[in-house]
Amino acid sequence: MPNSLGFSLYLSTFADQWPTLVGWTGTGAPVFLSLHISEEFNETYCRRAEEVCRTLASHGFRVIADVSRKTLHQFGCADLVELAQSLQLWALRIDYGFGLEEILAMAEKMPIVLNASTVTADEARIIGARGREVFAMHNFYPRPETGLDEDDLLERTKALQAAGLKVLAFIPGDAQLRGPVYEGLPTLEAHREVLPSAAFADLAVRYGLDGIFLGDPGLSEKEQSRIQRFCRENVLSVPAVMDPEYEDLYDRVFTCRVDSPRRLIRFLESREYSCKGTVVSPENCITRLRGTITIDNEYYGRYTGEIQMIRTDLKEDRRVNVIGQVCKDAMLLMDCIGGGQKFALVRP
Repeated sequence: MPNSLGFSLYLSTFADQWPTLVGWTGTGAPVFLSLHISEEFNETYCRRAEEVCRTLASHGFRVIADVSRKTLHQFGCADLVELAQSLQLWALRIDYGFGLEEILAMAEKMPIVLNASTVTADEARIIGARGREVFAMHNFYPRPETGLDEDDLLERTKALQAAGLKVLAFIPGDAQLRGPVYEGLPTLEAHREVLPSAAFADLAVRYGLDGIFLGDPGLSEKEQSRIQRFCRENVLSVPAVMDPEYEDLYDRVFTCRVDSPRRLIRFLESREYSCKGTVVSPENCITRLRGTITIDNEYYGRYTGEIQMIRTDLKEDRRVNVIGQVCKDAMLLMDCIGGGQKFALVRP
């Protein structure tokens, strides 16, 4: 699982993004920066890019620069090695204009990042075998409906990993979104309208990505803290609306029982943490839709107090009370909670 969130940095928004980045200093977080966005070119472009790259490197960030032939011309460098040394870059994402032999020569000297959508299986195997550290990065998709399908992402990722490459992808932000569309920058279309922390967990757990980057410039402090907690403590934060008498279940760390079936998540610590003790009166015994949180009432005898999170719609049961609901934009998190996974219910 990735131990940090990566960031996409844009020279035009660096001043606005820096306060967020400061919170990740010392984590070795990678930062992705494109050095061939034509609309950002002006007479101060090279100087600004140098200042930004050196600032990031001095604070422990690993800078990945997206480069092309145009970049070399813009910076007046003879080759990619000179460019990387000049800007204190950790890795280069090789875009158009470079042949296989050039890429291989570069891969032997420093980490490189390939385009996951365009590199062929044969190229991936060859470069992966020769390179010191080779990654493949999926694109992000600004326009709604153009993001990758789940099956395609999983199949492509597994194939690239089998070829020896580490695979990277993007999640959308929830604060400052990038124009001109302003509808998020996810790799996976299904992530366009979910919480960034849910998209992060999904890519890490269900798709096995080796690195995950924020595509947009902005991420709220709340979402940052949720992702940091997952990276550092392996605890998933699940936003939910709980009935008032069960709000003391917020912020407690639970464990998914290893024998939980696909249809629901069983809270291992139910009896220990239940705010109702050992007796729960029947109340709100309604249909248990996906995302509902339930507690077994006194009609379940010795099972009274067991708490569950429902993944598949279940019919009503007079022995089971519905006490809360996972937020719609966080529902994806339930599919990331496998046996033994730690998680906590949090306020939206």
